[in-house]
Amino acid sequence: MPDPIVIVGAGQAGVALAAKLRALGYADPVILIGDEKTPPYQRPPLSKKYVSGELDVERLLIRSRDWYAEQNVELRLEQRVTALSPGEHALALSDGSRLRYGKLALTSGARPRNLPAEIGGALPGVVTIRGLADADAIIPQLKSGMNLVVVGGGYIGLEAAAVTAAKGMQVTVLEAAERILQRVAAAETSAYFRDLHGRHGVAVRENTALDRLTAREGRVAAVALKDGTELPADLVIVGIGVLPNDDLARAAGLLVENGVTVDAQGRSSDPDIFAAGDCANFPWQGQRTRLESVQNAIEQAEHAAAAMLGAPEHYDPVPWFWSDQYDVKLQIAGLNRGYDQVVLRPGKRPGSQSVWYYRQGALIAVDAMNDALAYAFGKKALEAGKTIAPAQAADPAVDLKAAIG
Repeated sequence: MPDPIVIVGAGQAGVALAAKLRALGYADPVILIGDEKTPPYQRPPLSKKYVSGELDVERLLIRSRDWYAEQNVELRLEQRVTALSPGEHALALSDGSRLRYGKLALTSGARPRNLPAEIGGALPGVVTIRGLADADAIIPQLKSGMNLVVVGGGYIGLEAAAVTAAKGMQVTVLEAAERILQRVAAAETSAYFRDLHGRHGVAVRENTALDRLTAREGRVAAVALKDGTELPADLVIVGIGVLPNDDLARAAGLLVENGVTVDAQGRSSDPDIFAAGDCANFPWQGQRTRLESVQNAIEQAEHAAAAMLGAPEHYDPVPWFWSDQYDVKLQIAGLNRGYDQVVLRPGKRPGSQSVWYYRQGALIAVDAMNDALAYAFGKKALEAGKTIAPAQAADPAVDLKAAIG
């Protein structure tokens, strides 16, 4: 029997890769390794519907518990890969065993950035939400009336603010940049969500530098700002981005730069090792790119599975993302990297709108807030390689379907 295909990282990308191998007819052994005790589950709902109590663990699972046996995918949980030896086609595991592979896929995802311990980042009551254990630890601490500080005004931080504000907490969002969502969205989108959170009682403080976290009786009690202000804090949620889990690849001598460096087929600098999902850095539209989204994790993993079996096609996605905050669904199509023009399109319903991004006159992305039609037509245009002219996008009287042609 040949050495198995081994997948390191039991998340959305790892499961998608295993499923695609089987769908393509691969019948030899497949082993999926994860370091948690729970079978692979969805992570985006953790900070939203799971923390709010709308979803339980079983509904988080990506596949049923029986699926792995039915598909002859060996699922090894509570195992970490401690070393990778590409020359020997072998892995060392945390239980002391060694495992040989024929081909290897790294789908190890990303981990949250933490605040430095020297400013109080390691205090009890300072938390991140990346895994199920994080969410389970936070839920009992969420009580109406408590003071909560969210550090970071990106989508992760704003989603956490929305859930906790809905539970009756006194929430403050701190953003070091000039505005929330500055790294990922135009000022128009930032303004929309600043207003949304303000209407739900969340204090959004932009251009605000954190100095340190202070403790009382061994637990975080306050957040001190550089301007001398001190905010009471019964709990601090940190949402300042993530780092790719590429340490294993780096230690093994693979090419690594902001993630595992792969080609357009998902192959790393070692021809028998592939990577996909949050940990993979791939060529797209002339630039090295690392995407953090469920859509990319699934599609890139499926593409890598096909490449493992000899498919020659290059990965060329149309990225899409989403965020749920209060009663607003944000849907994003494309990637607004390098935009030089933005137009705002009013929606047909109160509170709905879309933001259209252009680079040298070409449509590159759309943010749609409670406007599913704008999102659908923007995504369709991007998939077809077409542009809806800025003047047409800005005019709510223009039929977007007709504008695509």
